[in-house]
Amino acid sequence: MTPTPHPAARPQAVELARRVLRIEADAVAALAERLDAVAFTRALDLILASRGRVIVSGVGKSGHIGRKLAATLASTGTPAYFVHAAEAAHGDLGMITPDDVLIAVSYSGAGDELLRIVPLVKRSGARLIALTGNPDSPLAREADVHLDGAVKEEACPHNLAPTASTTASLALGDALAVALLDARGFGPEDFARSHPGGTLGRRLLTRVSDIMTSGPGLPRVTEDATLGDALLEMTRGGLGMTAIVDGADQVVGIYTDGDLRRSLAGGCDFASARVADVMTRNPRTIRAEALAVEAAEMMERLRISQLLVVDDARQLTGALNHIILMQAKVI
Repeated sequence: MTPTPHPAARPQAVELARRVLRIEADAVAALAERLDAVAFTRALDLILASRGRVIVSGVGKSGHIGRKLAATLASTGTPAYFVHAAEAAHGDLGMITPDDVLIAVSYSGAGDELLRIVPLVKRSGARLIALTGNPDSPLAREADVHLDGAVKEEACPHNLAPTASTTASLALGDALAVALLDARGFGPEDFARSHPGGTLGRRLLTRVSDIMTSGPGLPRVTEDATLGDALLEMTRGGLGMTAIVDGADQVVGIYTDGDLRRSLAGGCDFASARVADVMTRNPRTIRAEALAVEAAEMMERLRISQLLVVDDARQLTGALNHIILMQAKVI
């Protein structure tokens, strides 16, 4: 049975948590102030000039940071993977080619596992970027470029457990990845292509043409139709609206559930009224090649529930409503 913490310990724990957050925030802020522009630019240029991949390596907590850095690089346009330093010394070093760049992450810069493989990496012709907290460390001295991730103190009360130092390394790695992203012109659609299974991928890759209702299922009537005919078409289509088109199939209006409520409130004679007399003229439209997220934004901004899709000649090609966007997980 787990003992219940003494109530007096809780304020102390909260204050300690605040101290940890302040120390780690200060560590990252200090890192930004003293960032070596020359070294950072050289690291950036080394990677951009490389014809191979970025290999990230580390051990222990630094290894965890290295794994995250490799994943961030790979998802933002820089091909990268992680190799554990100990595994590299037992065969995985064969993955590294002369065209690659190795980023070695080690706060002390003195770990035996990394130092053991450095001569072999350099002999292969690959370039070395060291991310450490000690510019005078053996790893920093052997590197082509050294990125300084030193911190004033760890957030651990004993100044022992890697806390502020790993946060600083993580932030410095992110800074490098984002700078590479910008230099490569890596945009939202590129990001979506490397995240096709996620929500962001759906939002950035799904186009209106992929999800719109079109063909025989698209509700439409001509402008000389009666209001009764328009209501029947609305019911058949199930989109809460019908498009109104002219003889050339160009959109001239839309009749929606909202228009129906206004017709009822106005005492409209459904037996004799023409849909052209009560429709919303010149409705907002969108093109089929537009992103579905653009349609969602337009509908939210204009506070409308349906949107007609037209081509360059303003001929009707499809329609969307909120339900379609929700089913496609765009909203």
